[in-house]
Amino acid sequence: MKLTNTQIDQLYKFTRKHYVYFYDVQTELVDHLANDIESIWKENPNLSFEEARDKSFKKFGIFGFMDVIEAKQKQMNKRYRKIMWRFFKEWFTVPKIVTTITVFLSLFFVLKIPFSEYVLLGALFILVVFDLIKQSIARKKQKKKEVKKEKIFLLESMICETRQGFSAITFVNIFNFVNLTRVSFSSLENHWLLLISFSATLLIILFYVTAYLMPQKSEELLIETYPEYKLSQNL
Repeated sequence: MKLTNTQIDQLYKFTRKHYVYFYDVQTELVDHLANDIESIWKENPNLSFEEARDKSFKKFGIFGFMDVIEAKQKQMNKRYRKIMWRFFKEWFTVPKIVTTITVFLSLFFVLKIPFSEYVLLGALFILVVFDLIKQSIARKKQKKKEVKKEKIFLLESMICETRQGFSAITFVNIFNFVNLTRVSFSSLENHWLLLISFSATLLIILFYVTAYLMPQKSEELLIETYPEYKLSQNL
């Protein structure tokens, strides 16, 4: 006996009720439950759909779907890092290497200016305000999708959350470094300024990749990662 479309929809609602919020994870679990329920029915065709479903669910143990969710998150974390590293490496190829060198040299010469720490703090403040506005817009879009119960994929959520987390860590660390450093940057020797400029350039590139480039490319990345993504958006 095969499951009906209505029963499949009920399985999606069942997984969501058990704290599975991402459509790709739900789909994997629904597929597993559906196959298992059909196997259970072959052995005991008198069971109702709900009884067969609950019997299948018990096989996941006392933690329910939590182990599956954790495994999928670890798997997607690896994929996220690979995507991030791919975009990051592109900045060291032509023509983006020119932009990278320009950023590096600009930082180096700015640091040689007297009171450059105040210039950096001013630039950081402007960037923080701009980024907070962008984050606010992104959060509103995400909340609208949640309210409308639109399909949200694990990678999609990860891109959004990592963007916010990395932005906060980056800004706090840079502010603390600039604000708490007692030595004026302009008084440092060139090899220290080169090291600071190099480190800051890498941080800026990583920030741009995670905070702007990957969110801008999210649609493309979701299509690349999930073959079913386009179809799910049309349902």
